[in-house]
Formats: sequence, C-alpha cells, structure tokens
Amino acid sequence: MTSILFIFSGAPHTSLNAQEGLDALLMGSAFADCRLLFLGQGVLQLLNHQEAEGIGRKNYPLGFAALADYGVTRIACAGSDLETWGLSPEQLCLDVQVLNAEDYRAWLNEADRVLTFR
Repeated sequence: MTSILFIFSGAPHTSLNAQEGLDALLMGSAFADCRLLFLGQGVLQLLNHQEAEGIGRKNYPLGFAALADYGVTRIACAGSDLETWGLSPEQLCLDVQVLNAEDYRAWLNEADRVLTFR
C-alpha cells in the first residue's frame, strides 16, 4: 500500500491550506496509509480551544478528532517546535508522538509521497 506523509506547517486560520489539507488527508486515508506531521507554526493547529468563528473561519481543528475513525493513527509533531512555542503535549487537542529531528527525517524518508500544507 502506498504511504503518504501529510505535513502541516502553517499557522492555523491564516489561510484555507490547513483546512484543505485535512480534507485531503481524510480522503486520502481511504486509498493509502497516511501519516500526519506538524512542523513549525503547524504545531499551533493542535492547540485546544481555538475559536475561529470570530474571524469568519471554520474551526477545522475540531475535525482532527475524526482522524482515528479514518485510520490515521500515526500523528506526530516536532518536539523542537513545541519548545519554540512554549507548548506541552497536554495543551494539544490530539495525542501526538513528539519526534526529534532525526525521527521526523525518518518519517520523510519512509513515505512514498509527501504533501505539505503551509
């Protein structure tokens, strides 16, 4: 089976890219083994209690709760990016694996395809 690594690296709610990435991930999971990696400002998408309605955006991070139902169980973020933003795993809306740089490079190398949403 083809493996696809989805990388979310953009801040939440600044564009539709992350929401479109989530839609693509959910659809792709029907046809491929999908992983999700949050890098850079992308880790901010994982914060609990986001309120996007005030800026006229859909609160798409609520859709992350459906990932397990779609078979997407390998979800991770860069530990260095959590540190950069002063975040701890307890502040996140998903239980994610925290990877070091070597580990997330291995995820990149293992994937047949990589799709990045900034």
